[in-house]
Amino acid sequence: MINGGLVSIKAVLDELKPSERRVAEFILAHPEEVVNLSVQKLAELSDVSEATVVRLARSLNMKGYQELKLRIAGDLNKSMETGSYQEIMMGGSTESIIRAVSINNIQSIQDTISVLSVEEVERAAELLASARKIDVYGVGASAVIAADVKQKLTRINLWCEAYSDFHAQLTSAVTLDERDVAFGISYSGQTEDIIQALTEAKQQGAKIITLTKFGSSPVADLADIRLFTSSVEKSIRSGAMASRIAQLNVIDILFITLVSSRQDEVIPILEKTRMAVSRTKRTSS
Repeated sequence: MINGGLVSIKAVLDELKPSERRVAEFILAHPEEVVNLSVQKLAELSDVSEATVVRLARSLNMKGYQELKLRIAGDLNKSMETGSYQEIMMGGSTESIIRAVSINNIQSIQDTISVLSVEEVERAAELLASARKIDVYGVGASAVIAADVKQKLTRINLWCEAYSDFHAQLTSAVTLDERDVAFGISYSGQTEDIIQALTEAKQQGAKIITLTKFGSSPVADLADIRLFTSSVEKSIRSGAMASRIAQLNVIDILFITLVSSRQDEVIPILEKTRMAVSRTKRTSS
């Protein structure tokens, strides 16, 4: 069963218009009731128009209210099977830390599956495969993700460069053209350096892919293709760790999708790079 309705609402709650937020808050407070309500009844109970309910669903990248209900039902079913984010207590036992960090990482990946679009992943893989050059921009913790993208794409003989310094990002962005792709990574979607670099790349004609937390943001709004991770609860001390794991998981998904679509071409290249590294290990030993 598909899910992600409640996860998506929580992620964008603070960004919604007042009328849409009333619907969202009613849904979060009464999810079991909502799955059995018509759009007319939900609008009445939330004191909004039916159009507002439909707009909320579309704000969540869903086709309409029926899909939203299906996803909420999926969330309710999943909540019976899995846990939720765990607060990490400083000074707690090592056993409790192991459990909490692991549960939060697992939950972040599961929630990301709910908000990651299959169509956007496929489009991103296709765009990367056909690009002349790929620029990847990330600052701080996102620079680690950008480096992972470069390492993976270089292994399959794609021209990919990762930049964590703003001046380097901007310098490369101005050299791109319509044959190229700029891939911006920012969990918050608010990183000013990434916004400026992507804006410059877009002005040069490059296609834009972004990876941010779910919802509208200045970074995601620049994109031709938007990839999302879940928005980790603000109270979680390990939020930065859980969000990084979710981002790396999306990159793994994207990479395997790309490789799977070009197996005849890519598998021999992967084998060549594996053998080259293997020979280096034997020589150094």
